[in-house]
Amino acid sequence: MKNLFLLLMLMLLSNSSFSQKIYSEDVSARADIKVYVEDVAARADLIVYKESVSARARGNTGIWYFESVKARADKSIYFEKVAARADLKIYFTDVSARAGWKNSSKKHLLY
Repeated sequence: MKNLFLLLMLMLLSNSSFSQKIYSEDVSARADIKVYVEDVAARADLIVYKESVSARARGNTGIWYFESVKARADKSIYFEKVAARADLKIYFTDVSARAGWKNSSKKHLLY
């Protein structure tokens, strides 16, 4: 029972360590990754839901909270205007249940 409790605690801690607090950069050279916003979900690598509360943006699941201070963010991104120059293509959704990876080979970009 003790081992099960320890395993459960480790899983919870590991999930919270990969929260998706994002800072939007103005200069591409300062960003961790460059993203392009697709207008069609089918072409995106990741469907993103913008969360208004930072505590709800947990895990590498496409639920992002945009930080106003870079030091509090987990990743910084630059919104690229040309898809070919982007590391990741995203699509914004209004429904949190639709958020998630469509191309899981790019998940490492947000860890």
